[in-house]
Amino acid sequence: MSAVTPAGSTPYYFVPSPSRFPVQIAFGMLLIIGGAAAWFNDGDWGRWVFFTGLLVWLTVLFQWFSQAIRESEGGLYSDRVDASYRWSMSWFIFSEVMFFASFFGALYWARVHSVPALGSLENQLLWPDFKAVWPSAGGGTASPTGTVEPFATMGPFWLPTINTALLLTSGVTLTIAHHALIGNRRGTTVFWMWITVLLGATFLCVQAYEYIHAYSDLNLKLSSGVYGSTFFMLTGFHGFHVFMGMLMLLFITLRLMKGHFTPKRHFGFEGAAWYWHFVDVVWLGLYLLVYWL
Repeated sequence: MSAVTPAGSTPYYFVPSPSRFPVQIAFGMLLIIGGAAAWFNDGDWGRWVFFTGLLVWLTVLFQWFSQAIRESEGGLYSDRVDASYRWSMSWFIFSEVMFFASFFGALYWARVHSVPALGSLENQLLWPDFKAVWPSAGGGTASPTGTVEPFATMGPFWLPTINTALLLTSGVTLTIAHHALIGNRRGTTVFWMWITVLLGATFLCVQAYEYIHAYSDLNLKLSSGVYGSTFFMLTGFHGFHVFMGMLMLLFITLRLMKGHFTPKRHFGFEGAAWYWHFVDVVWLGLYLLVYWL
């Protein structure tokens, strides 16, 4: 344990001291969720609680990550800790796969079961003008009673296709950076990491423009029937994951510039790379199932 490990030596398994960070993170999340709930229900004070919680959350994360980096660079993490990190990241990505699988499942169920069922013969008496086709263009399919405003669907050209090219290119540049790190070419690694971060940021900018286009030109909103809800839930959560992955890569790049990581020990880099490649694969599924089919 860390308390009995001689200074300057790697422990058999590092056990950190009791930490205040989990309680502080939980408090920040409480403020974020409570503030957001109040804000969404027209409570003006909720926005200030939300941003206060966000500030608390980010501050604690910065302190927590800084401590973990000091522990890593101090030689406290043995091969056993490295293995536990690999398993932890693997299970985390698996949980993210299940998270997106639930939303893809909702999309599948709406398209293959719910919409055809609503267009069945027995439901024609209730909604004679309902058309059981996907996507529900014009709002008529999604709302035979006229409660949903007419809207247009989002096609694959050109913004989603541009974003696909950006993400696939970022996967290539990240792989080049990884091989450069293994080859102990730190300058080359940093260069390609900055390119990867820039590609991720550009993806987010293009997606923001796509959302503006959807709202202003297509009248496509989260409330636009089942098509609008599944579209924004899938693309929105994916965009959030791209943002988180971009932050991971940014911090890894800054650490590389400070001389952290070696060609043989760099799981911080590898973990962020795993996550980014996962984000790439999810986007390919989105691109095909949401924009094309």
